[in-house]
Amino acid sequence: MYADRILTHFNQVFAPHDPGHPLRGQEMNQADILDDAYIAFKDGKILATGCGQVPADLVGPETEVLDRSGHIALPGLIDCHTHLVYGGSREHEFSKKLNGMSYLEILEEGGGILSTLKATRESSFDQLYDKTRDLVETMMIHGVTTIEAKSGYGLNWETEKRQMEVVRKLNETLPADLVSTFMAAHVIPPEYKGREDELIDNIIAMLPDVKAEKLAEFVDVFCEKGVYTAAQSKRLLLAAKDLGFATRIHADEIESIGGSAVAAEVGATSAEHLMMVTDEDIHKMAEAGVIGNLLPGTTFSLIQDTYAPARKMLDAGMAITVTTDCNPGSCPMANLQFAMQLGCLYLRMTPVEVYNAVTINAAYSVRRAETVGSLHTGKKADLTVMKVPNLDFALYHFGTNHVSEVYKEGKLVVKDRQMVDPAAAR
Repeated sequence: MYADRILTHFNQVFAPHDPGHPLRGQEMNQADILDDAYIAFKDGKILATGCGQVPADLVGPETEVLDRSGHIALPGLIDCHTHLVYGGSREHEFSKKLNGMSYLEILEEGGGILSTLKATRESSFDQLYDKTRDLVETMMIHGVTTIEAKSGYGLNWETEKRQMEVVRKLNETLPADLVSTFMAAHVIPPEYKGREDELIDNIIAMLPDVKAEKLAEFVDVFCEKGVYTAAQSKRLLLAAKDLGFATRIHADEIESIGGSAVAAEVGATSAEHLMMVTDEDIHKMAEAGVIGNLLPGTTFSLIQDTYAPARKMLDAGMAITVTTDCNPGSCPMANLQFAMQLGCLYLRMTPVEVYNAVTINAAYSVRRAETVGSLHTGKKADLTVMKVPNLDFALYHFGTNHVSEVYKEGKLVVKDRQMVDPAAAR
């Protein structure tokens, strides 16, 4: 079968394994690294990969063959934890953070998520769409092709629905794939202080409409001191599972109050943050097959010393990812490459582990592994190309966008760190 396009002579290509489940423990340090490699596309899907000379039976009279000497390639990057859709900005809190005020202290005085809540409620659909579109394009320019996007800055049905509708429209208008998560259980709004159980009841009552209107695949909750208890989080997630949603949980970010144990008990797809997770709960999650979505950029941005214990998780046989936590307050960052570099520098992960974390494991985290996350024949031809000499260089040389091209389903969508006009993309 002839390819539509073949990219040849990559210095290296990172080809993750896909054994039918997320890579766990020592599996995360394993992958095929192809030297002098080629990747062939056909009808928007991976047709073949290999080393050296391209087989003659892949090259037809209309096949486009492009030399990519001096570059590396890997499956399109997947950012599996973001809070993309929001109004306003929170740079006015920056000096407070620099002066030692904690995340929860800022929240308690009406800042933080509560500040974004007000701005998001006051934003129109078009304002949210335009702002989020810019963020998604920034992510794509940095190599991302699939993005998880949470609601959670409305906390009432009208605004939560608007956020999820923005995600749906972006899925229709941009080449990136967006995966929607309903997270009305993000913080306690002022009108519900002291009535948290009633609020959980109201959020549970929203779930059938989210399902009926196909607004989200996942349900998430912020299990943290001063927000939702482990018992409240468990009640919400079990109600979501009963309706067929996949589940996530923000757990053990600032204090350990049982969120990771809840993730294991309810069979959540993933637990997020985990900076303060206990050894006991790591083993519970490993046994339950919960993926740990790790967000080193948040620890970095909050000026904290305690990063998620990635090595303990790997030693226990957990599957983990690395993701941005792109949001307006605790991690205003849209560069997954920087999160990957922090994964090496502060989570002590190897380059192979990090690349697996943002490709095949992230694909499992968003339930897309059948179509993305590796270069197996038949998966979408999503590809991130970097102009660097080797895979290690891209993580060693930090703080720089190394992307030269991004392909989405075989179409060129980013060239030289700029979005390509869809009409011009081939």
